[in-house]
Amino acid sequence: MGPGNVEAPISLMSDFLRQCGGVAVIDGGLATELERNGADLNDPLWSAKCLLTSPHLIRKVHLDYLEAGSDIIITASYQATIQGFVAKGFSQGESEALLKRSVEIAIESRDIYNGKCCECVCDGAGDGRVLNQRSILVAASVGSYGAYLADGSEYSGDYGDAMNLEFLKDFHRRRVQVLADSGADLIAFETVPNKLEAQAFAQLLEEEDIKIPAWFAFNSKDGINVVSGDSLLECAAIAEACKRVIAVGINCTPPRFIHNLILSVKKVTTKPILIYPNSGESYDPDRKEWVQNTGVSDEDFVSYVNTWCEAGASLVGGCCRTTPNTIRAIHTTLVNKSNSPSLKLSL
Repeated sequence: MGPGNVEAPISLMSDFLRQCGGVAVIDGGLATELERNGADLNDPLWSAKCLLTSPHLIRKVHLDYLEAGSDIIITASYQATIQGFVAKGFSQGESEALLKRSVEIAIESRDIYNGKCCECVCDGAGDGRVLNQRSILVAASVGSYGAYLADGSEYSGDYGDAMNLEFLKDFHRRRVQVLADSGADLIAFETVPNKLEAQAFAQLLEEEDIKIPAWFAFNSKDGINVVSGDSLLECAAIAEACKRVIAVGINCTPPRFIHNLILSVKKVTTKPILIYPNSGESYDPDRKEWVQNTGVSDEDFVSYVNTWCEAGASLVGGCCRTTPNTIRAIHTTLVNKSNSPSLKLSL
């Protein structure tokens, strides 16, 4: 899959999944890994701050996830918005360049990884790293309007009664255009908290004739609806109706809710279902930190994976507070599930 492949995008994803042995591995948490590597993200730009201060850390985290077995890496643009950069004093052009830079860093990481694979004739380096040539996609992340607000409203979906469709489309329009032209393989609309923003994203893809496909990932805090209280079925149906959407599912949601959410999404979509839950820990939006010891271990997280795949998920990864160790365990579980000594994929 590559830029410009809008024709039959679902079949393109089907081909990619077939190369992945039926299930593709998405990477894990980015911001929390950046922090673990020493980044200070106490800023409205959150992980996007590293595009300015420490792009080498972003590159390292992408590479860590590829070496853990990820087939898809998601760019550090979740909280990167033109409006957010302009508020920091950057020009429009500089802001757009930073968006493109998020994709360039991910592509550089993929190139470095492929170079390592060429140097290694074995599947791994004897140290737990997965080093094998395979198709790897770069997904350009687009967070919700609530992520830009940096007030935790992507976890509530409450944008106020005055919010409307045209405002959201205008807010996201240029950002989506820039990312679509950046060399990414697809756009990942992540942590979509309400039906209105799903409609805005779907309409933008059509109106702007975006040339690369996209996925929609919603979040839930009750295991039934999206976080705003809007119907997950109605939200997923919006994604199903959009020709440019190649997968639909759930992210940044506690693992215990995922199984039932997959079953719900299956009722309204024929598209591949993706899930990348958080570790199950609680987030305190006032203190802007994760509440310790409220999540599940990697072992418990991975114990769900086979159940999720049997329920219908075909793209599986992690979100906040998951690590390369989580992703490595998912990769190993899927390799064992396929009864294959490795997931050697051809490009």
